[in-house]
Parts: sequence; structure tokens; C-alpha cells
Amino acid sequence: MTKNITSPTTLVELLRQRAQNQPDKQAYTFLKDGETEEISLTYAQLEQRVRVIAAKLQSLSAIGERALLLYPPGLDYIAAFLGCLCAGVVAVPTYPPRRNRPDARLQAIANDAQATVVLTTTDILSDMAPRLAQAPALKKPQWLATDNLADELAERWQAPDIHSDTLAFLQYTSGSTGTPKGVMVSHANVLYNEEMLRQGFWHTQKTIGVGWLPLFHDMGLIGNMLQPLYLGIPCILMSPVA
Repeated sequence: MTKNITSPTTLVELLRQRAQNQPDKQAYTFLKDGETEEISLTYAQLEQRVRVIAAKLQSLSAIGERALLLYPPGLDYIAAFLGCLCAGVVAVPTYPPRRNRPDARLQAIANDAQATVVLTTTDILSDMAPRLAQAPALKKPQWLATDNLADELAERWQAPDIHSDTLAFLQYTSGSTGTPKGVMVSHANVLYNEEMLRQGFWHTQKTIGVGWLPLFHDMGLIGNMLQPLYLGIPCILMSPVA
């Protein structure tokens, strides 16, 4: 029987409890074209991926630093976001860079957040590398592709010293009316929000999530990604253009 988790004070504790109590339960599935399953992760598999990324960040002495997340739609983003939290690193969600030209909004976010690390995929890193000279704010941080890290890194992970009031991530505004502004969100803020969503939408442990909003978007992040983790339910995700 699935336990009703109400005690975790951080998202790190929540993930660990899900992996311990429901290791074989499906967590997230991604449909690459809206129909074909590309990848599916159980809670145990998700935590394994998260620990790999967290351990790598800890080895870079990134604890307490800010990390930009630049990912296409998919489960790599989820692992990277939670990997930041499990490393004691502040996640900074943002959209994947546009091809062939620097992005002023992305550079503004990197500057404002004072990001020292950029997490992404091998493909995006290869595409961006030749263009970083045109984007000083993106050239300064250390870039790390998280989709090719060794599984053995997971054994080196150490639980971070974080609490309910620890900053979890910075959520930036669209910047449509000016420079993007970051909102500071703590672990307690997120967990309270998730409980309000659960009550407001009458979600239960029998609920199955489906979503296609971008995960760097506030609604996609809080509703499609973190609400399923909070409830311990499966969620089927797809690209916004699927």
C-alpha cells in the first residue's frame, strides 16, 4: 500500500521517501510525439539519475550556487531540476536557447541569477559552444551535459544540509514588459503550494497526471512535474508541440 507522505519538509526528503516507499512505481513517462513512449522512469530510477547529477554538482563545489537549466522537453529536465536540489544548488529554470543567435533574455537571467553552472544536454551543448563568444553572460558559467554522466557517481552523493526555508529555485518572469525578475521559492513555499493544488483539484493517489506545458513554465513545473511527485502518482508528459 502506498503511504500518504505528509511529513517531508523539503523536496529532497520527498523524493527519497518516494524512492524508498514506492521504488517500482512509475513516476514519469515522456511521449516524444504525443503518442510514442520515449522513456519511462520509476521512482527508484529517477532517484538514481538525480543522485548522479547531484554528486557531479557537489564535486564541482557548486553547493549554494545557482544553476541554469537549458533542456528540450523530456525527462532530463526533471532529473536536472531535482539533481540541483539534492546537491544543495539553486535551480534556475529557463527555456532552451534559440538556435543560431544569442538570446538577450537568457543572458539577462544568467546575469541576474549570478549562475555559475549551466546544466543541459549533449546536443544543446554542442550547438551552443561555437556561439558562447557572442554571449558573455552564458560563457562565464561552467557548462555540464547531464545526459552522459557515469551511473557510478550516484554512490558519491551526500545529502545536503538544507531545511524548509532553504531556497529551492528562482522562477523568472517572462520579461515581456521589461527585464526578467526572479522570484525566490523555498522548499516550504513549494510544498505548501502543492498541498493547495491537491486540495483545490481534489487530487488523490489514484489520480494520473497528463501534461504538455513546458516544464520551465510555472504551471508546468508546479502542476505537471512537482504535483505528481508530491502525490506519488504517475504522470505522462509530452512536448507542447506534440
